[in-house]
Amino acid sequence: MLALSGCVDDASDMPDISQSVLQDDVLYQVSTIDALLEGLYDGQLSIGELKGQGDLGLGTFDALDGEMVVIDGEVYQMKTDGYAYSVNDSVTTPFAAVTYFETDESIVLDRSLNSSEVCSLVWESLPSKNLMYAIRIDGTFEHMKVRSVPAQEEPYPLLVDVIAEEQAVFELEDVEGSIVGFWLPYYVEGINVPGYHFHFIDAGREKGGHVLEYVVLNGTVYIDKTAGFELALPESDEFMNGDFSRDKGDELHTVEKDD
Repeated sequence: MLALSGCVDDASDMPDISQSVLQDDVLYQVSTIDALLEGLYDGQLSIGELKGQGDLGLGTFDALDGEMVVIDGEVYQMKTDGYAYSVNDSVTTPFAAVTYFETDESIVLDRSLNSSEVCSLVWESLPSKNLMYAIRIDGTFEHMKVRSVPAQEEPYPLLVDVIAEEQAVFELEDVEGSIVGFWLPYYVEGINVPGYHFHFIDAGREKGGHVLEYVVLNGTVYIDKTAGFELALPESDEFMNGDFSRDKGDELHTVEKDD
C-alpha cells in the first residue's frame, strides 16, 4: 500500500499541528470509493492492520463480501443473511475508513425523528463544512432499513450493478443499536463519499448493514471533528493501470441511497 501524506522542505515549513491531531484526529482510509465503484474488490489491508488505525468506522471486505462496522475497536461483518459476524484479523479489506473516536460534541435526541431530520440537526451543528467528521448515533430505533451485498467472483462487476441485482435489504423494528460513519466535505468526491455515509449494528452485535433509512425514537449523536487524513492506496496492477476518470456521481448516489 502507498500511504499519501504532505511533504515539507524543512522543519520551518511544518504547520503548527499538535501531536494529538497527528495521532488521534486522523481519518485513515484504504483505497478510494472510485476504485470500489469500478469493481476493485480484492483485499488490500488486513483487518488486524486496520484495527491499528482506528476504533470506529466502516467499509467492506475482500471480494465485496458484506458490509463492515468498526465499533469500540471491534470489527463486524454484515452478511446477506442479515447477521453480524466477528472478523478474524487475517481477513482483508479493499476499502475502509476508520478513526480513533473522541467525542467533540453531542446532540440529545429526545423525540421521534427520521433519518433526514437527524441529518439536518447534525448539519446545523457542524462548526465547519470543510472539515471531516466521524459520527456515532446510539439510540432506540422504531425502524431501521439496512442492506448488504454478497461476495463477488471475478471478473468483478461494477458496484452499481451488484447493488441493483444482488443486494439484500432488511427492515428492523424497535431495535436498539448504533449507527457509525462519517460526514465528509464535497471535495472528497472520488476519494470517499461526500456527505453522510452510515452503517448500523444492533446492541446485541447480531444484525446490521449499510443504512438506507431509519426512524429514531430517542438517543444521542456523538460527533468527532477530524482534522487529519491519511490515504493508503493499493499497489495492485488493477489500481495502477485503472482509468478512474469517468463521472460516477450518479452511480455513487444509487449505491449509497435507496432509489
